Amino acid sequence: MSQGNQSSVTKFLLLGFPDVTGYNAIALFFLLLTVYILTLMINIMVMTLVTIKPQLHSPMYFFLQQLSFVEYMFLTIVVPNMLHVVWLEGATISVIGCITQTYLYCAIGCTECHLLTIMAYDRYLAICNPLRYHTVMNSRLQRLLVIYCWVFGFILTQITLNLLCQLEFCGPNVIDHFFCDLVPFVELTCTYKDGLQLEILIVAVPIMNNLFFISSSTGRKKAFSTCSSHLTVVTIFYGTPTAIYMVPVNEYTLPIHKIIALLYIVVTPLFNPIIYCLRNQEMRAVMEKLFSRKERK
Repeated sequence: MSQGNQSSVTKFLLLGFPDVTGYNAIALFFLLLTVYILTLMINIMVMTLVTIKPQLHSPMYFFLQQLSFVEYMFLTIVVPNMLHVVWLEGATISVIGCITQTYLYCAIGCTECHLLTIMAYDRYLAICNPLRYHTVMNSRLQRLLVIYCWVFGFILTQITLNLLCQLEFCGPNVIDHFFCDLVPFVELTCTYKDGLQLEILIVAVPIMNNLFFISSSTGRKKAFSTCSSHLTVVTIFYGTPTAIYMVPVNEYTLPIHKIIALLYIVVTPLFNPIIYCLRNQEMRAVMEKLFSRKERK
């Protein structure tokens, strides 16, 4: 932030879950920590299996590996600090730290939106154009598509970062949340924020529209009916943030917002690889073979 835009507020207080105190807060901390570690282990396992198992060296599993890596990054950005807030029953974070977390959270989320779109296109191409699939979806195109997801995700949210850095905060400095979510964070500014809200809306529209990017309605039905696991993940991924950001925030809806955000940030990254792995025969076969070897040893 430039010196001309220095604000009187230098730190924010993240309340976390103010109604959860004492032993309940400790229990919540260890529950979240357990889910966090389990999620990291599952996503790391998926990334490792796709790397070392030749039978998983195909475009679909390559994109699934990238999705696991995105989920890993998403968790790393939010959950460690959230655990800190829950353990202390509230903790402070600097304005710069809050802006950084908000930007990275939005950038990774935007990257995942585009990656899910690419994965849908991959399945659409494999099902509706099987003869051309391996010619079109070669290793070079796979890498370019993943690079596009990351670059576009961070560039698109660079506008949000620039607008965030121009905001001034004069007080209050209390965020009733467990991380620097965009909406409650921006609500604290004492400067003009309509431009930022408009930018968020403009960015959100094409991202949400990615769900219906396939031009052929027949092809879309055929692809999604076959790829029910991907449709499940897309529904969960788009449904939870829509419930968060499309409903106005007030003192009555805020607890619901936090619960939905908790599901979106902690539970969804755990379910995504499980949904894909349990519904995929090749992935299940590799995992069963791996665990059966361990049992024999």
